Amino acid sequence: MATTVTKVVIPAAGLGTRFLPATKALPKEMLPVVDKPAIQYVVEEAVHAGLIDVLVVTGRNKNALANHFDRVTELEATLQLKGDTARLAYVNHSSELAEMHYVRQGDPKGLGHAVLRAKMHVGNQPFAVMLGDDLIDERDPVLPTMLEEAERRGATVIALLEVDPSVTHMYGIATVEETDTEDIVRVTGLVEKPAAGTAPSNLAIIGRYVLQPEVFDILENTEPGAGGEIQLTDAMQKMAVENIAGGVYGVVFRGRRYDTGDRLDYIKAIVQLAVERDDLGPQLRPWLKDFVSDLD
Repeated sequence: MATTVTKVVIPAAGLGTRFLPATKALPKEMLPVVDKPAIQYVVEEAVHAGLIDVLVVTGRNKNALANHFDRVTELEATLQLKGDTARLAYVNHSSELAEMHYVRQGDPKGLGHAVLRAKMHVGNQPFAVMLGDDLIDERDPVLPTMLEEAERRGATVIALLEVDPSVTHMYGIATVEETDTEDIVRVTGLVEKPAAGTAPSNLAIIGRYVLQPEVFDILENTEPGAGGEIQLTDAMQKMAVENIAGGVYGVVFRGRRYDTGDRLDYIKAIVQLAVERDDLGPQLRPWLKDFVSDLD
């Protein structure tokens, strides 16, 4: 059986080329979603699930990530002098969220390689991996269920989402069998970004994983796959097919998810989150209605 998960790995070494020139000097994970950087939503989600030991896998020009979760004494002192306790609380919140650790990926060899860089920190215990492109609404948590299933089954657990068949070529896609629990499936096969029209299902992997430590040995022997990169999906495929370390299970997610992976979806995510905010929604919603009514 798996032991209780305590650590989470957040890969954040990508170049963010889809958001250039904004990401020329600013990590894409630091792009604001309303008034918080995307990565803070991910860390908050981890903390709410009880994971406060966070390892961020970074690359060059990513110092802003560490700075954001560090103390800024000059800013704190200025806000304190102004009596701006609300903003001071916001600033302190990010620096007190979790125990933050950082490691460089070095060569950009893909998600599987980024996860492998966490081996020394994680050790021989199961751990979570969370990608910053997928923001999960705090009202629809999926990570706690994944952690429970991983511990109960002693297996790797991934989050799956039903997507339109026309976009399956953009995701890792799972072949599954039903279990005796609703929305919990056994994964029998995985393929990374299958060619259009060849996907075995429309169940796509989204950026939440609970992995058994055996994945590290497999990743060390995984050849580059799609895109010439070491794919985490390929390693999990081996675990699923050969039933390594309990095999692989999936939690089918049916809640609210915000994709910040490209420019259009990023804009949509900001609007969706902002209209739900108590401080912004009451004014934003009527403005949006008026704006949309004037569109041709």
